[in-house]
Amino acid sequence: MKNLILTFALTLSTLFSFSQDEGITITVTIDNVKNDTGKVLMSLHTSETFMKGKGIIDAESEIKDGKVIITFENVTAGEYAILALHDENSNQRMDFRENGMPLESFGTSNNVMAFGPPQYDDAKFKVEDKDLELNIRF
Repeated sequence: MKNLILTFALTLSTLFSFSQDEGITITVTIDNVKNDTGKVLMSLHTSETFMKGKGIIDAESEIKDGKVIITFENVTAGEYAILALHDENSNQRMDFRENGMPLESFGTSNNVMAFGPPQYDDAKFKVEDKDLELNIRF
């Protein structure tokens, strides 16, 4: 009888421990990529990592019919921003003209387009207690 109760308790604890999510899911769609060449790179950033290199979660996707969907999973509650880049030549970085203007399309969360580099305060959003779906425009 003790073995039966122990087995039952172990089974329930294992079942419930695997069913709990670690965090929130953020699904990002970009549906206006100008062509299917290369990949779209996307990074989830905090204020400490924004425009300073790799994000806290980085992802990439093939492009199909000018559209990509990227999912960031197990994101803890907090404040974040997303940077996205259409890496047409697959060199894993943004390319620029001689005058400093970007050669490749890019976008940020909240779709704020301004002259000059993106700013964290313009792109930030809050992750709280439910999954998010965002759309970024290039």
